[in-house]
Amino acid sequence: MKHRAERLPIWRDATRLLLEIEQAVRKFLRYHKYVLGSDLRRQAMTLCRWVTRAAHAEALETREQALSRLTLAVEDLKLSIQLAKELEAFTGFAEFARIAELAVAVGKQSGGVAQERPGQGTARS
Repeated sequence: MKHRAERLPIWRDATRLLLEIEQAVRKFLRYHKYVLGSDLRRQAMTLCRWVTRAAHAEALETREQALSRLTLAVEDLKLSIQLAKELEAFTGFAEFARIAELAVAVGKQSGGVAQERPGQGTARS
């Protein structure tokens, strides 16, 4: 049985982002792998945790707090991704672009999820 978070598109994109970052960091030069790479991995894992916490929160206030933290975590990760690009840590622009696009998608979805109410479906009458 799937957890509530696993049914959400934001979960799918957050986990894809984590996997893309894992694969990219493996190819980083040693100089970037152990500091910048570790930070990127940690930040991507944090996104997944906040998505899960927001999805499982019963109280609206708890959910809003989780979504607020998720939004801040996405912004922090996007900054680190940009820094990695500037430091030429990625093997190429295409790798950076895939990761950046996923980070933007997660950021947009975190704002959209914040506007929904718990238990509210996406179908409209």
